[in-house]
Amino acid sequence: MSTRPHGYARYRLDGCRCYVCGYAVAQYNDAREHAIRRGTWQPFVDAAPVREHLLRLRACSLGLRSIAAAAQVDRKRLQAILTSRTDHGIGPQEQVRPALAAAVLRVEPTLDNLGGATPIDATGTHRRLTALISGGWPQAHLAPRIGMTEGNFGATLTRPKVLVRTARAARTVYDDLWCADPRKHGVGAQAYSRARRHALAREWAPVGAWDDDTIDDPAAFPDWTGQCGTPAGYTAHRRLGGPACQPCRNARAAA
Repeated sequence: MSTRPHGYARYRLDGCRCYVCGYAVAQYNDAREHAIRRGTWQPFVDAAPVREHLLRLRACSLGLRSIAAAAQVDRKRLQAILTSRTDHGIGPQEQVRPALAAAVLRVEPTLDNLGGATPIDATGTHRRLTALISGGWPQAHLAPRIGMTEGNFGATLTRPKVLVRTARAARTVYDDLWCADPRKHGVGAQAYSRARRHALAREWAPVGAWDDDTIDDPAAFPDWTGQCGTPAGYTAHRRLGGPACQPCRNARAAA
């Protein structure tokens, strides 16, 4: 018994002649005839861009099984695009259906689909963890939450790359604690103040300075004052009692 959902594929591949499958075929044929009359019928597209994209994804440590799951296609169809089908004496598939190409090209490497041991840029992890420290969370409290010792935690803040599993853990901790008061979660007053002074001395931006859309962007700067990057931002920094950020220093110099 086929587990394929009722529709065009089940009609063609499994011989199902139910109403749903028949209607799907009728719709397909009607759309095909209209496209042929308009001169827009394109049953296949070049597989080369799809193959190049698959190779880029695999270079990011994404396996074919994970890519197929993200694109919601059969893994064997991706394998045929990538490798020579020696059993049949032919090379990789040169043409694919447009829907398959579009589905694969939409897949991008993310924290959710990369392997846990994949090294990635540490920018977002550093910013999330240092923002929490700026908010009064001591490293000794944060380290166990991401599965580290305090020593390893400090070293992580200086490394250019982290493993995906570390980045995921840091993201989870940040989402859980960004608006929490450390003093209401077991952090003493001295440890709280020490963490804030430690962050201020290193000019680590607080949670409110980062936007969710830019916190992972290495080219982005934190907006400490709501006016950063303008001459007024420099003055706002002085009112807050902290050093001016680089965009504010640049804006003041330009003015």
